[in-house]
Amino acid sequence: MIYSLDKINEMADGDQDFILSVISVFLEEVPDDLKGLEEAIKERDYEKTYQLAHKIKPNVDLLGMEQTRAAALEVETMGKQNASWEDIEKTFPILKTDIHQVIGELKTDFQL
Repeated sequence: MIYSLDKINEMADGDQDFILSVISVFLEEVPDDLKGLEEAIKERDYEKTYQLAHKIKPNVDLLGMEQTRAAALEVETMGKQNASWEDIEKTFPILKTDIHQVIGELKTDFQL
């Protein structure tokens, strides 16, 4: 399991509906943002790359996904600084793999 519900549990204070709501929002929004980020990288669009990585980062952070958060931050920073696309393309697969894995885990663990 590459995610942790510690932060969400702390915020939820026992409210299971809140936890389920946060997870549902993650499952609804993050896959689309990830697709958009992949397209932005293919299109060599620095601004969109920065914006989408920035949008993904707090979602993975909320789920305690430290490696994924670090990869999102790296892509975000490289997009903002107009870094080489080669470097961005090296980091993106880490982000993509982790997010796909956690989507599968969340769907299984919460029967969604």
